[in-house]
Amino acid sequence: MKRDGHTHTEFCPHGNVEDTELLIRRAIQLGFKEYSITEHAPLPPIIQERAAGDPLVWTTASMALNDVDNYFKKMNLLKKKYASDILIHIGFELDYFSDYQSWTKDFLTEYGPQTDDGVLSVHFLEGKDGLRGIDYSFDEYKDGIVDYLGSFEKAQTLYYQKVLDSLEADLGQWKPTRLGHISLCQKFQNFFDESTEYSLENQELVHTLLTRVKQENYSLDLNTAGFYKQGYQQSYPQVWIIKQALELGIPFVYGSDSHDLNDIGRSYSDVENFL
Repeated sequence: MKRDGHTHTEFCPHGNVEDTELLIRRAIQLGFKEYSITEHAPLPPIIQERAAGDPLVWTTASMALNDVDNYFKKMNLLKKKYASDILIHIGFELDYFSDYQSWTKDFLTEYGPQTDDGVLSVHFLEGKDGLRGIDYSFDEYKDGIVDYLGSFEKAQTLYYQKVLDSLEADLGQWKPTRLGHISLCQKFQNFFDESTEYSLENQELVHTLLTRVKQENYSLDLNTAGFYKQGYQQSYPQVWIIKQALELGIPFVYGSDSHDLNDIGRSYSDVENFL
């Protein structure tokens, strides 16, 4: 079945997301038979104590906690309305924070029973003055993480260690079992003067991650949003990681990561032909 496993809604405070109903209609028009709504789950409120960098990184990162009930109410209405045209799943793109696992687990315990799909992602790393966003802007990533750690390679290492930690974390029975865009640390690679290639050690770290993905029966987000990022212009993850994952028998799920009506279905045929 033609499926989009990673999409966003008007509850997302970043981007220009139209009403979700318009996105669903577009997906139907493009021949999609399955569609996952995976809005950014609220961040732990206590995280503000360690939130650093541009305040907009944090105020636009996710839906508000008091929007969750309205989110489920609206998405379930759409699910029923279009049931004869497309199979709609509802869940979250969940951010992993090693220091806030108990809050995240409690959140999933409360809201997880209303979900039937989801993506587990890492968008933040420990950096200058606290937690910093890795995909908000080049300056934010360079100053807050890469320069603070000392090199792009060290930032890359920290990112993959955190993704591996997210896989291993006990977040309860409602934890998503698909990892989102596992090369997000490369989003601004073309803007750096230093090498952004993977060292042998980080290639091995990626291989370890993929091995654990296979052992835990997780899947991976094959996210086409990267093609449209000026500093990257590839799929998330890159081809060499996709090939390794396929050799291990890891399943991929296409994701447009749509934040706009025009994002729906983008590069689906390219991914389909490549696979």
